[in-house]
Amino acid sequence: MYLKTLHLRHFRNYQDQQVEFSAAKTILLGNNAQGKSNLLEAVELLSSLRSHRTSRDRDLIQDGEAVAQITGHLEKDMGAVDLSMTLRQNGRRTVALNSLNLRRQLDFLGTLNMVQFSSLDLDLVRGGPEQRRHWLDSLLVQLEPIYAYVLQQYNQILRQRNALLKAMLKVGSEISHDVSPSSSELALWDAQLAIAGSRVIRRRARVLQRLVPFAQSWHQAISGSTEQLEIRYAPNVALVEDEPEALQKAFLEKIQQRAIVEQHQGTTIVGPHRDEVEFTINNTPARQYGSQGQQRTLVLALKLAELKLIEDVIGEPPLLLLDDVLAELDLSRQNQLLDAIQDRFQTLITTTHLGSFDAQWINAAQILEVKTGHLLEQEIF
Repeated sequence: MYLKTLHLRHFRNYQDQQVEFSAAKTILLGNNAQGKSNLLEAVELLSSLRSHRTSRDRDLIQDGEAVAQITGHLEKDMGAVDLSMTLRQNGRRTVALNSLNLRRQLDFLGTLNMVQFSSLDLDLVRGGPEQRRHWLDSLLVQLEPIYAYVLQQYNQILRQRNALLKAMLKVGSEISHDVSPSSSELALWDAQLAIAGSRVIRRRARVLQRLVPFAQSWHQAISGSTEQLEIRYAPNVALVEDEPEALQKAFLEKIQQRAIVEQHQGTTIVGPHRDEVEFTINNTPARQYGSQGQQRTLVLALKLAELKLIEDVIGEPPLLLLDDVLAELDLSRQNQLLDAIQDRFQTLITTTHLGSFDAQWINAAQILEVKTGHLLEQEIF
């Protein structure tokens, strides 16, 4: 797929900017706080409906304006697609495909596939479990847009169950007493949580099973075959076999085992919202003991594996967004990344200087200088 044009109106620090991408690789060059990352953020929104920088639409709208708009023209193997997103200060956004407004925003997902790699992704290894869960869920939505509904349903059930547990804690109800209306209602939420949670767990397990070989292959290449990467999915409810009924049964059994603890804490402690993904390098946990270099190699291998997996599943290469990441990688890892990209993936990359690129890369790239929300095409001689 190829993003041909992008048009930003009142988005972040862009007043009214149209850009046409004329090469497989576009370098966004400029000092910090000029709008380079904002442009990538707009592409991220067209792909995932989300920004990794903010959860509030009003933060995305230019000061003094009520509405912002992002539009893009995407060329895919199946044909061209026009994407549009309108953001409002009151949080009511609308999305459209080929000028047709979508009633359900989640139907927008899966149109523009992309992999994003920023300096923030280095926290994927050393950060908390929620960051790894979010990474895994975001990848799943790229591969199976229906997963967004699956995850949304689970989170809604989880919120309702937590609200009931808090209410029961407040009035001093105890599950161990005779059945009360509250405990009867809790049993209904238990069953729903087990069904929805099992769907999340099984999909997470399957996608990691497919991703791991690609990540291991890249990790060996980048590390010069000196390190062995292992990735293990550690679900909160053990996945003994890939059978929905067996997993739901195990889910309910664990809920019963932890019932008293949940009652005293007033919150749900069983389910995929407590899952972990464990990375080890040469049998050593990467999070606690991996060096910065090892952690960077691991994240780079994961991102390259994402590209390959999405390309295999979707049938065409996704976009690659690289936000200020070269400065975080040493020369060897930079070269591994740039060599892997070549012309296979349309790439938008931000940088403060061109020193990280060799002449061949620069000559093949479109270079856009970014200054206070304005783009100026540069020619390199």
